[in-house]
Amino acid sequence: MTDNNYFFTSESVSEGHPDKVCDRISDMVVDTYLSKEPHARVACETLATTNKVVLAGETRGPKIKNDELIEKIRECIKDIGYDQKGFSWKTANIETHLHEQSSDIAMGVDSKGNKDEGAGDQGIMFGYACKETKDLMPAPIHFSHKILRLMAEDRKKGILKGIEPDSKSQVTMLYEDEKPKKVTSVVISTQHSKDIDRKKVKDLVYPYIAKSIPKELINDLDEKNVYVNPTGQFIIGGPDGDTGLTGRKIIVDTYGGAAPHGGGAFSGKDPTKVDRSAAYVARYVAKNIVASGVSDKCLIQLAYAIGVSEPLSVYVKLSDKDKNKTEHIKKIIKQNFDLSPRGIRELLGLNKPIYQVTSAYGHFGRSPLNNGEFSWEKTDKKDIFIK
Repeated sequence: MTDNNYFFTSESVSEGHPDKVCDRISDMVVDTYLSKEPHARVACETLATTNKVVLAGETRGPKIKNDELIEKIRECIKDIGYDQKGFSWKTANIETHLHEQSSDIAMGVDSKGNKDEGAGDQGIMFGYACKETKDLMPAPIHFSHKILRLMAEDRKKGILKGIEPDSKSQVTMLYEDEKPKKVTSVVISTQHSKDIDRKKVKDLVYPYIAKSIPKELINDLDEKNVYVNPTGQFIIGGPDGDTGLTGRKIIVDTYGGAAPHGGGAFSGKDPTKVDRSAAYVARYVAKNIVASGVSDKCLIQLAYAIGVSEPLSVYVKLSDKDKNKTEHIKKIIKQNFDLSPRGIRELLGLNKPIYQVTSAYGHFGRSPLNNGEFSWEKTDKKDIFIK
């Protein structure tokens, strides 16, 4: 393999994966606070294990009773599909340990006098887009997400019977001249009822490969390179099989490893936290650049300091590495995008309860929804990048 010809693999996990259960609950808390006060502050972590959920973190804003949050946690677990002996929406023991946001953090973030609102933390954030799929996402992560999302949809409709909520997928692609040529292997591990065996599981989930991946990319896929539950069985799953924590699937949430990640999780954080909001706007800018046609790929990096409103640096990398074009694009970004925390939130409409739906199957490569969800996936700014 040359530098331009290679194999690349990305994985996804379903909404029933223990870590994703926690992401969903943490984002529910964010949505609950923002639905009552658009400028509420939330930094929420969730732990899930055998029939137990523990919520912890910091908030500022409306007073919400523990009973309300506990009821909403049960609703999340029920919607995902867990009513098992080891983890059930009905019987899970739920603890909440939220407390007031640190005054030191609030002092740095709040606007006061001549000081504009600052970033909620220091750090680096990345955005990426490429022409590998119609959603301008890397192909392996796009197809990995789609397999599990379609399986979950049919499971909830009662079409896919015997399959339980916890599952993972993995897609390996051959790239030639840096373009996806074909899928060379697929791995699907899914929790299932004790009443069906490994062969039946494979028969049930195998069709979702063809439903998720274009025919021309899987024409040469040999069935021996499709691995379904390679350990043999997967009956014990979800938080009963493995402890879950918020923010442990950050590569799944972004670009499947095809682009860098700044290290900060998204779920459980209100949009003053630039870990989330700046990553969203970086994707927005990168996607509009690629949608404009000026580059086949675009990587954006933003850097922030806690309490400081403007980014410390803006880095742009285009596929052709044309320095003059890159400098031109950077000027356009500076002239047209307010990358302060307040500017990002206003541009993308982030002070809304729009986050639960982001907690599984990726924060990027999704279609904008009517209530403002995935606003960072719009390509309404692409024309400004065309010379």
